[in-house]
Amino acid sequence: MARRVDLNADLGEGCGQDAPLAQIITSANVACGLHAGSPAEMARTMRLAQAAGLAIGAHPGFDDRANFGRTRMALGADDLRDLIRYQIGAAKAVAEGLGLGLAHLKLHGALANMAAEDADLAKTCFEAALAVDPNLRLMVIAATQQETAARALGAPWIGEIFADRAYEDDGRLVDRAKPGAVLHDAEAAARRILQMLDEGAIIAASGARLPARIDTICLHGDTPEAVEMARAIRTRLEAAGVTLARP
Repeated sequence: MARRVDLNADLGEGCGQDAPLAQIITSANVACGLHAGSPAEMARTMRLAQAAGLAIGAHPGFDDRANFGRTRMALGADDLRDLIRYQIGAAKAVAEGLGLGLAHLKLHGALANMAAEDADLAKTCFEAALAVDPNLRLMVIAATQQETAARALGAPWIGEIFADRAYEDDGRLVDRAKPGAVLHDAEAAARRILQMLDEGAIIAASGARLPARIDTICLHGDTPEAVEMARAIRTRLEAAGVTLARP
């Protein structure tokens, strides 16, 4: 089992659970103002993360506030680059204005899922982000085309699994429209995460195993059970001798 792992959550999305989550997690992915958030919300969230000692990451998504960035969009490469540069530039400027720096990049929602399926799309996003901030580490959905793209770029990357989402056999997340895609039982989720860490593999909904490098565990901050699930996972991991720490 990995003896040290990061616990991350998406913050700054207006879901009302940021403050309690910040006391449990070790990394914060801050919405960059398009799928959710605003300049003021970014600054507030970064201050909260700084006070809690969290690693601060940029969390860009599609310009799709009405659907929380969870609607797929077909953008050309130039438009995609502009979308990413705009959001990373905004997050970097807000962070630097507070005397902080960005530690990592994590794509959001539909954009992240598309990049998990398409290495070229993922590479376009990652290159655009690194052009604005070369010091970013890439938080990728482990064992997907996001990881393939990060490896091809030779960029530092962090392998991520999800505590509150079900998996397909190929490592992609089960579509949210399908039953069972989002997990709500905190104790069951914590047991599953421990099993994944023990085996060094993603466990799909079918029971299939997919070997994966696991550096960080994600909890979605917009699920009603997010705080309960974060506490349960942290408690179970620490009881098993795992250290929770930023990457």
